[in-house]
Amino acid sequence: MEKLRASIVVYKTDSVQLRQVMDCFLSSSVTGHLTVIDNSPTDQLRQLCEASGADYVFNGKNLGYGRGHNIALVKSLNKSLYHLVLNPDVYFEQDALEKIFHFMEEHPQAGLAMPKVFSAEGQLQMLCKLLPTPLDLASRRFFPFDGWFKKLNGRYEMRNTGYGHVMNVPFLSGCFMFLRTTAIKQVGVFDERFFLYAEDTDLSRRLHEQFHTLFFPGAEIRHVHARGSYKDFWLTIQNLKSAIQYFNKWGWFFDADRMAINQRAQMQVNVVGAPRMTLSEVKTA
Repeated sequence: MEKLRASIVVYKTDSVQLRQVMDCFLSSSVTGHLTVIDNSPTDQLRQLCEASGADYVFNGKNLGYGRGHNIALVKSLNKSLYHLVLNPDVYFEQDALEKIFHFMEEHPQAGLAMPKVFSAEGQLQMLCKLLPTPLDLASRRFFPFDGWFKKLNGRYEMRNTGYGHVMNVPFLSGCFMFLRTTAIKQVGVFDERFFLYAEDTDLSRRLHEQFHTLFFPGAEIRHVHARGSYKDFWLTIQNLKSAIQYFNKWGWFFDADRMAINQRAQMQVNVVGAPRMTLSEVKTA
């Protein structure tokens, strides 16, 4: 049984960027197989991946993010303790994976962990989120972050927690998902109905219902976040389609489970510096 496997889904990805993230993963002492799933129209990344020792899967068409990762994820379930869902636009220090691995080993109730995420320029990215409401997503996409909408977004991104301590968060970003394979066996892999954008929300939610989904600030990564849906019309359409599919699945305005989960998450800390609840207290509150 390997300690950690990983998958990276690429689509017309820059080879220098891909090499960087592959080197980060493969240089760790806890890592095993790396699979690169290529949804690009051509296989020009094949030589780079195979030369690096990564398994290369060329699909010849864009299968989507979750479906692509599932190709590798289902193979990890009986071969690895953990599986890392990894974006091609992240990079990290050599000891980051060791830190998260040992953190997960110390927290057997955790099904998912995400480290502290910074931009390439060193700015903290607020990627710990509550389960979204339709208003949360609409305000983020179509309204400026000022006044009431700024407060709404701050609540959604759990900004008042300070991002300085371990938290049990219902929605952790899909750019770096450190998954316990036994947990995935229970809740299932990515829902392939989501082509892009909401697959991480959905999987985080399913994991959070049965396990802890933990933000771990003891490890850090860098994320070159392009915010493509704000620049590309096709990606904007995919973002909207994914949101509709998510709310059709879980409920639009009447989602009692969402309300209860978000209330528990907010109870961890009301203001920066306030007393923190233990993980067991958070889960049972």
